[in-house]
Amino acid sequence: MTDVSHVEGKQMKQEAFLPEDYRPAEDEPFMNERQAEYFRRKLLDWRAELLAGSKDTIEGLQDGTRNIPDVADRASEETDRSLELRTRDRQRKLVSKIDGALRRIDEGEFGYCSVTGEPISLKRLDARPIATMSLEAQERHERREKVHRDD
Repeated sequence: MTDVSHVEGKQMKQEAFLPEDYRPAEDEPFMNERQAEYFRRKLLDWRAELLAGSKDTIEGLQDGTRNIPDVADRASEETDRSLELRTRDRQRKLVSKIDGALRRIDEGEFGYCSVTGEPISLKRLDARPIATMSLEAQERHERREKVHRDD
């Protein structure tokens, strides 16, 4: 219980110095408090959006359980439900990655490549705040993956 109030207090304190129109810039120290708070908020908003969509899906699936006599209509509805569940599973995994990124922010490791230790570009982090590798390291990783997949 203490941890939650500590975290909430920390976020409340940091909110005071982050202007609404703030965007991380290359000319400021990398992953300073403002940048860290910017990405924390971005991740928390994204997470809240995903969880709200997940709640809507669960409610829709519960409401949508009905007996459909036509075989083709039933098959179509089952396909739609299956697709929705796969989408939600991907989003569940994404929430887990968002939680990992939030943990890295708290630990001071956010924004640094897990392979090289170098800073990940702000553009990349802004586009994909769950990124754990620099663009170059990610490309090398994907090339290696492709080579091994082709075997």
